[in-house]
Amino acid sequence: MATKQQSTNQSAATKLLDEMCHLTAQSLTALDTSEHFQVLKLLGEGSYGKVMLAVHRKRGTPMALKFFPRESTSLFSFLREYNLSLSFCTHPSLTRALGIAYSTPSHYIFAQQASLFGDLYDVILPEVGMEEDSCQRVVSQLCGALSHLHSLGFVHRDLKPENVFLCDSACRWVKLGDFGMVKAVGTRVPEVWYSSPYCTPESEIARSNEDSWSSESDTKAGVKEDKERKKKVRVWASVESSTDSWALGILSFAMLTGSHPWAETTSDCRSYLKYQEWFDSAEGLDDELDVWAEPQGESGLIGAELITKDGPPVAPQFACFTPLARSFFRTLLHPMPRLRGRPEVALNYLGGEWVMEKERARLEEERKKSRGKGAIRSMKEKEGRGER
Repeated sequence: MATKQQSTNQSAATKLLDEMCHLTAQSLTALDTSEHFQVLKLLGEGSYGKVMLAVHRKRGTPMALKFFPRESTSLFSFLREYNLSLSFCTHPSLTRALGIAYSTPSHYIFAQQASLFGDLYDVILPEVGMEEDSCQRVVSQLCGALSHLHSLGFVHRDLKPENVFLCDSACRWVKLGDFGMVKAVGTRVPEVWYSSPYCTPESEIARSNEDSWSSESDTKAGVKEDKERKKKVRVWASVESSTDSWALGILSFAMLTGSHPWAETTSDCRSYLKYQEWFDSAEGLDDELDVWAEPQGESGLIGAELITKDGPPVAPQFACFTPLARSFFRTLLHPMPRLRGRPEVALNYLGGEWVMEKERARLEEERKKSRGKGAIRSMKEKEGRGER
């Protein structure tokens, strides 16, 4: 009954979003940006366009203006992102639009909440990451944000450090943003593979799609049957919330270590194969899956090692984590999408220690060095400007 009700809620939300887009299209006005806003600085830019920090001239309210070039953005996709952010992103860890949308001769623009402390990418130190407490705070908030979207029937599909915005310097409040890739659960889309750890293992089936499509330009006689065969290689997939779970697992690893567990999620990537071997060997082991077990100290790892002696050892890139953290990662990074844990399930793993004591000490030492280098660099820059 609950599943049926949830499905009804999801379809109602997606239908309402489409209706709102059609209504907004009829009332979108043309405005001069400089007349209504004082634009201060660039906050970010990407394939979608750019985001500028601005102040509303009459209200004095700081906000972020998101600019979409009209030549590369359809009106409907612009309105869809705007209305989704305005009416459905009510969770405190989702970036919300402010009810201002307009057009100029060159751009479609809407205003959204401004996060003044940059994004998560800015605070993850390469090969070091960020403090464990901060990481768990971010994970907790993202679990809530993603669960909210999923409950409405939407999948974010683009969770990465650059799309997690900071409302303070200590990550006590973060907001997931950039909803340009959001799709409704169950939507059929062409499966796309790309070389990244964020790409799910089920996408590898589309790895050869680019070559297949490029070969279809061949117009020589006698290749009709071959072309038809190659067209069938193109794979269509259903949008599922498990995509966000996978991305949350990869992002969590990046936050803790400042690196990725593997270069790409493919069957010929050695580091990913090591993970798969460990995953298969550890499937069902109590030490890896029982998050309610009594907490163990360092000595508890000896038992874990003994249990895994019959199979491949823990994947090297996960050896620095406690059994609790390993269970967290194996829940979100399940190779089978239908068995992948939901973001809300990941909340069960918060609160305990994730990083081994020796690794924690090493990372803290590296952070001190990084902070020291940053201070020296800042001092030299000030001396170069003649400041004291």
